Amino acid sequence: MTQHPSLKILLCAPRGFCAGVDRAIQIVEKSLEKYGAPVYVRHEIVHNKYVVEDLRAKGALFVEELSEIPDDGRPVIFSAHGVPKSVPHEARTREMFYIDATCPLVTKVHNEAERHHKMGLTIILIGHAGHPEVVGTMGQLPEGSVYLVETVDDVEKLEVPDPTRLAHCSQTTLSVDDTSAVVAALRRKFPAIVGPNKEDVCYATTNRQLAVKEIAPQSDAVFVIGSPNSSNSNRLVEVAKVYGCSNAHLLQDDHNIPWESLQNVQTLGLTAGASAPDILIENVITALRQRYDVTVEEVVLAKENITFNIPRLLRDAEMKAEKLDISASEG
Repeated sequence: MTQHPSLKILLCAPRGFCAGVDRAIQIVEKSLEKYGAPVYVRHEIVHNKYVVEDLRAKGALFVEELSEIPDDGRPVIFSAHGVPKSVPHEARTREMFYIDATCPLVTKVHNEAERHHKMGLTIILIGHAGHPEVVGTMGQLPEGSVYLVETVDDVEKLEVPDPTRLAHCSQTTLSVDDTSAVVAALRRKFPAIVGPNKEDVCYATTNRQLAVKEIAPQSDAVFVIGSPNSSNSNRLVEVAKVYGCSNAHLLQDDHNIPWESLQNVQTLGLTAGASAPDILIENVITALRQRYDVTVEEVVLAKENITFNIPRLLRDAEMKAEKLDISASEG
């Protein structure tokens, strides 16, 4: 019998699904249960191929724009990343039945931006150009009211109409360290700038990055499970590299494990982005066990017990279904 080399896995906690992602997926699943298939979803509900394919198999049809949807009366769901105001406006104009699955923490950023705009302030948004969340946040306000910056260099080059009438907000899935540096640069250049009441980078992003910061210096390699278009997953890879593990990789699932990166590796850090389900972590560990004598040590940095309610019309449907099940079992 071949002796497998030893591999210690430092498994980050928390990892994987956050409350906003869990809520968005539930909204699609409950909509399919209540209204039947198909249910349309504008943009990927969350940035994860496994999740999208699973929902597609259940009857969800994914589109990029409402113009791709026929006037057939079927429900339309907006993704967790949020949408510009023009999207619900178009849906109402076409008399579409839509359900908004925007993460409540993204909605908080939208509300902050609107509140500051109403006070006559110009908004500086920290984020990645073209990301759906950034497109959605910028789309809450009239064109030209929001300036996008990504780096400290962007701040240095920034010119605004009135440096004394500014507010900043940020994408929720950014690097905590990078965002702090950009905010500091904004405050140096524009001392009167107003910030959010509470930081915009969400609790889940922050917690997952803290866990990676803890395990990276102890790891010979770090694997982050997540999709290539997942901002928070990509940030986890960057954090691992900055905090001591240059051998850090993003992988979608167990089918694209970079085995060559595990040569001479004795300790592997393992985590998953906020839109990656637990099954992907389990599958990667199972695949590793085929080649290594694996021990798993969970490194717990925080406990998450946050949940977000799904919309009332879907909660009501769920309650009715439960009552029917109880009545049937009693009958």
